[in-house]
Amino acid sequence: MTLKLYNTLTRCKEEFKPLAPPLVTFYVCGPTVYDYIHIGNARVFIVFDVVRRYLNYRGYRVKMVQNYTDIDDKMIQRAREEGLTVAELAHKYITAYEDDAARLRIRPADLQPRATEHIEPIVKLIQRLEEQGLAYHSGGDVYFNAGGFPGYGQLSHQAPDELLAGARVEPGEWKKNPLDFTLWKGRKEGEPAWESPWGKGRPGWHIECSSMAMHYLGETIDLHAGGADLIFPHHENEIAQSTGATGKLFTRYWLHAGYLNIEEKKMSKSLGNVLTVRRLLEEYNPLDLRFFILSAHYRSPLNFSRELIGQARAGRERLQEFVDNLYRALPGAGTETTGLEEKIRSELISAWRRFDEAMDDDFNTAAAIAVLFELAREGNIYLQKGHPYQRELLEQLLNYFREVNELFEILEIRKPVSLDEELRRMIARREEARRKKDWALADHIRNELQARGIILEDTPHGTRWKHKPGR
Repeated sequence: MTLKLYNTLTRCKEEFKPLAPPLVTFYVCGPTVYDYIHIGNARVFIVFDVVRRYLNYRGYRVKMVQNYTDIDDKMIQRAREEGLTVAELAHKYITAYEDDAARLRIRPADLQPRATEHIEPIVKLIQRLEEQGLAYHSGGDVYFNAGGFPGYGQLSHQAPDELLAGARVEPGEWKKNPLDFTLWKGRKEGEPAWESPWGKGRPGWHIECSSMAMHYLGETIDLHAGGADLIFPHHENEIAQSTGATGKLFTRYWLHAGYLNIEEKKMSKSLGNVLTVRRLLEEYNPLDLRFFILSAHYRSPLNFSRELIGQARAGRERLQEFVDNLYRALPGAGTETTGLEEKIRSELISAWRRFDEAMDDDFNTAAAIAVLFELAREGNIYLQKGHPYQRELLEQLLNYFREVNELFEILEIRKPVSLDEELRRMIARREEARRKKDWALADHIRNELQARGIILEDTPHGTRWKHKPGR
C-alpha cells in the first residue's frame, strides 16, 4: 500500500516519499507559551501525534521537533500583567502545557527547543538573508524584503497583490513594503534583549521556526505541520526566509489541521468562548476528547459542542465495552471451535486491511474509527451467541485493538477492575431472584447497584456488569 497525504503547497494528494528513508524529519509548530492551550491547539497536537505514531507503525524512523515560542509581544504583555519576568512566564506555561499534553496522551516530541536558547543560529540565519539581499535594517529593526523573493504567496496560493490588500504597517514599524515582516526587533525599555550585529534586541516570530527547524532537521525537511491559521503569514514567511537563505526547497510536504469552532462560532477572546484544555479536563475524560478530535478528518472543520462531545463519549464507550467484554470472556474460553470463528477471523483480516487503507489515505482517522466500530459490532454478535469462546480468537481480537490503540490511544486496554465481595454477592442475589422470577427483588438490586455506579446487562450467557462512565 502507498501512503498519500494532502500537501497544502500543491493542493493535491501526493505519494509520501521522504528524502532519506526510513528517516522522516518532522517539524510541528508548538505553542506560544503565554497562556494555557485551548481545544483548538489540542486538535493540532493530537492530530500530529497520531501522524507521527502512524509513520512509526509504517516502519519510518521519525525525528520530530516541536518548538516553544518563549519570546514575543504577547509574552511580554502577559508577563507584565502577571507581574512575572518573561522567563518565569514561559516556565509556568511550558510546565502547564506539558501537564495538559500528558493528560491528553500526547507523546513529547524528540526535541522541544525554545527560541530564547537559539539566538545564535537565528542571528546567523538573518545574516545569510542580508547576504542574499533579502533583509534590510530600518528604524532599529531588521525586515525581510518580501518583494525580493519571487515565490512569495505560494503556500497560501495568493499573488502578492492579493496579499497586499490585507497587509498593513503597524505603528512603530519602518518597513518599506506592507508585506515585509520583522526578522529582528530592536530593544525597547523593559523588554528582554540579546546582542546582535544590529544592536540589542530579540527575534521576530517567523524566523524562530525556520532557524530551529533547519538547525535540528537540515535545510530541507520532509514534513512541516500546524494549524490552518498558520498558513499565512507564519508558514508563508517561513518558506520565504528559509528558501531565500539557502536556495533550497524548505519543506517537501505541508500538513495543516482544520479550524475548530465552538457551537458553530469562531473561538475568540472577544466572544468569550475560548475553551482551555485545562478547563475541559475538569469535566471530560481525556480519552473522550481524543476520540472526538480523531472522529473527524484532520483537514475538515470541526465543531465543538456539549452534544457532540456527548456523542463522542458514547461512541468511545461502545468500543471500550467491547474490549472489556473480550477480557471478561477470556477466563472461560478454551480451544473448542463452533464454526463461528472463521467469520470473525475474516472480519478481523478485513479490518486490518481497511484500517491501513484509511490511514494511508491522508491519515483518515474518521474512516479508520468506522472500521473499529464494524469489527466491534461483529465481535459483539459472536460474544452474545452464548456458546463456548475460543481463546485464540479472543486474544487475536484483543491484540488488534491493542495495536490500533497504540496509534490512537482512545481506549484503556486493560482487564476491567474487579468488584468487591459485597457487590459480587449483590449480583449473585439478583441472579437467584431472576431464576425464581422474583422480578421486583431483581429490579431493586439492579437499581441499588446502579446507584453505586454499576450497570448490569443481561445476556443469553449470563449477566455482565460495567462501571458507569467516569468511574
